[in-house]
Amino acid sequence: MDNRRKVIVVLATIAVFATVLSLGRVATKPGMALLYSGLESGAAGEVVTALEQRGAIYEVRGGSIYVANGMRDELRMTLASEGLPANTTQGYELLDSLSGFGTTSQMFDAAYWRAKEGELARTIVVSPLVSQARVHIANASSNPFQRHIKPSASVTITTPAGDLPTKHAQALRFLVASAVSGLSPEDVAIIDGSGGLVGVADETTTKVGDNKEEETRLAVQRMLEARVGPGNAVVEVSIETVTETESITERIFDPASRVAISTDTEERSTDSQNASGQVTVASNLPDGDAAGSSGSTNQNREIRERINYEVSETQREVLRQPGAVKRMTVAVLVNGTQTENDLGEPVVEPRPDEELEALRELVASAVGFNENRGDVITLKSMNFQPVLPMGTTAESSMFKGMELDLMSIIQTAVLAIVALVLGLFVVRPLLAGGGSRELNEIGDSPMLPDLGGDDGEFPAMAPMMGDMGGADMGLPMMGDMGGDVAGLPDLGGGLPALGGDGMSQTDAADRLRGLISDRKEETVEILRNWLDDREEA
Repeated sequence: MDNRRKVIVVLATIAVFATVLSLGRVATKPGMALLYSGLESGAAGEVVTALEQRGAIYEVRGGSIYVANGMRDELRMTLASEGLPANTTQGYELLDSLSGFGTTSQMFDAAYWRAKEGELARTIVVSPLVSQARVHIANASSNPFQRHIKPSASVTITTPAGDLPTKHAQALRFLVASAVSGLSPEDVAIIDGSGGLVGVADETTTKVGDNKEEETRLAVQRMLEARVGPGNAVVEVSIETVTETESITERIFDPASRVAISTDTEERSTDSQNASGQVTVASNLPDGDAAGSSGSTNQNREIRERINYEVSETQREVLRQPGAVKRMTVAVLVNGTQTENDLGEPVVEPRPDEELEALRELVASAVGFNENRGDVITLKSMNFQPVLPMGTTAESSMFKGMELDLMSIIQTAVLAIVALVLGLFVVRPLLAGGGSRELNEIGDSPMLPDLGGDDGEFPAMAPMMGDMGGADMGLPMMGDMGGDVAGLPDLGGGLPALGGDGMSQTDAADRLRGLISDRKEETVEILRNWLDDREEA
């Protein structure tokens, strides 16, 4: 080879080796999994420092930290035991730094409310629907001259995706209100990341009837699916509820019944005596002059009783709150049963009346059916229309459960194609170029006459066969063709030496062409051995 081809061969070989090494590196490189994302700069730096100290393989992609798949869970537990990633929101540990000396009541109150806000923020962030949270509490001071001042609070949250549902906002409102003394849920404002107010008073008022309808529907559907199978029953419940507040006060008087409430009794006695004549000293003596005179005595006795009665009275006060059930209607649609007809084809038939009646009794017991209230239950059995799947059905494949990285696959495929192209179209032709050039040089020189003859069976040997008697042929001297010639099998026939007495060069060439035509395989093998010997030389 010339110098240019040598340089090309060396560079191509180095490129092939580099490509193979890159393929091995990509193939042995572990898959990366997400460790943490959305961390603040300080917390992310502490996590990266801890990973470097452990010698773990990691990558930082934007605001996310990736580690090897097999080490992700272990690193999370290990870093969590060390308090990483550190939460920038501090809680009650703020109070640990306060000493008894030099700490005023105002300083302690400020630290206490900061700790309270931090603890509430930690509790809110535990929810998977919230990624970040901050709590602000406006507490009334302890000034005794300030009255009618109620505490309030505001919570700012950031959700990973979407808006926070209203029921979760209401739960956060009650959480904050329960943690602060004197704080009512109505005085807590929930603000999302877009600056909108979540769960305002108008939105948080839920209808009792709607909740009861959903609970009743799920209970009936769960019971029916246990018999007819999942997806074979559709239940709809409608409940009319009382929406106004009613207060009833009732007083009932019973004139037929009376009750004595008091009794008053009064008794009077009077004694009187009348005598005739004058009253003297003698009249007062037993044996005096007045002893035989006549007189009268009067006694009076009077008893009065007064009884007070009152008519029987019943007083009742009834307070009716919204939510009472006025009327309930339940509609149930059950799919038919699949059977086979006389031809063996599957058909769907409605369910028998006995089964429908049994299902209706179960539904009536589950919803609390009351006929006097006007409740209605409608249960029918009809054939459901088959639902055709949209798109293609997802099926398991041989790659199920394998963690495949698309970028790694693309890199591996590109490197493999580059290595294959360099190996097949650069290195291999260059390495085989020396032998081809030698063969071309041999083919350009007239060595052997045309071996193909008139039938052209060996057209490729025509330029190789020149003057058989030439001195520049470069072949071993052939004496008797039947003798032992190096690399030449015994052709037989006692062929005389070429160019000897009794045979001209033309006759020898004709005879050699005949031999080659008769023994093609041996001739090709002899020529191949000669070419190999010449290349080695």
